[in-house]
Amino acid sequence: MDLASLYRHRFEEAELPAKNRIWQVLCTDFFARHVGVDDVVVDIGAGYCEFINNIRCGRKIAVDLNPEVARRAGPDVEVINESCSAIASLPDRSVDVVFMSNFLEHLPDKAAVLATLRECHRLLRPGGRAIILQPNIRFLPGEYWDFFDHHTPLTDRSLVEGVQLAGLTPVRVIPRFLPYTTKSRLPQAPWLIRLYLRVPLAWRLLGKQALVVAERRS
Repeated sequence: MDLASLYRHRFEEAELPAKNRIWQVLCTDFFARHVGVDDVVVDIGAGYCEFINNIRCGRKIAVDLNPEVARRAGPDVEVINESCSAIASLPDRSVDVVFMSNFLEHLPDKAAVLATLRECHRLLRPGGRAIILQPNIRFLPGEYWDFFDHHTPLTDRSLVEGVQLAGLTPVRVIPRFLPYTTKSRLPQAPWLIRLYLRVPLAWRLLGKQALVVAERRS
């Protein structure tokens, strides 16, 4: 599949600055609590690099097969164009945090999902964390299939089973966290996004993506 062409059609260039502003708030006001300032962080399926560009950490690595990623990554981000299930450039137990957002549904089947989760386990140091943000098909029975490259449906429950099969231990599971896409009803103004993040009741009303944080214990 021509990933670069697909995403050029999906996201207009003029929309990207607003999308990036949303991620700036998500990183500073929420995801930063799971990432240390000296951590080595790998963003698998980095896409437009909104997370890895904006998160504060010691070393930033973006992994994606799309060659467009190198153009989107910030100057402090290392880019690796390798398979998500075989990142040969990174050694065992060399990473503090692995992040994935809206990525696993693009893999062809659950065998590929499990292989990717096991690669996360390989990369993580003991005590390291996998942070996975994922459309939850329990709340998206129809909309989930509106994207041509969505193949593998997951719920918060099946994702938890997957990370456990990969040897990781779930430490936080939020079945409803963010709305489905940045084009949905998630407030666009930074102050409204901050307010949304502080009001879990709003997550239960608008959230259609699950968040799972899992640790490598040994």
